[in-house]
Amino acid sequence: MDSEWRNRSTFINGRDEIISFLEEKWQIEQNYRLKKEYWAHTKNRIAVRFEYEYSDLSGNWFRAYGNENWEFEDNGLMKKRFASINDIPISETDRKIK
Repeated sequence: MDSEWRNRSTFINGRDEIISFLEEKWQIEQNYRLKKEYWAHTKNRIAVRFEYEYSDLSGNWFRAYGNENWEFEDNGLMKKRFASINDIPISETDRKIK
């Protein structure tokens, strides 16, 4: 089975779409700094809370908060990823993750 993702309000299906999504995301989200906190797991699922900060191409800074649920195939490849994310604008001086 191929991978299925939800990122904010975007639904992505298949590894080719995921690669395209990430390439575009990383062109827009510069100076990316991430912190994840492990919540729980079962045999093939993990839940995490995250916080990350990034600047856009205009130099504006943002902090994103959210939760992710991951499900993996028996071979270790990600089967599903569901991310609920909220962004807030911040000033560069208000950054917490450096």
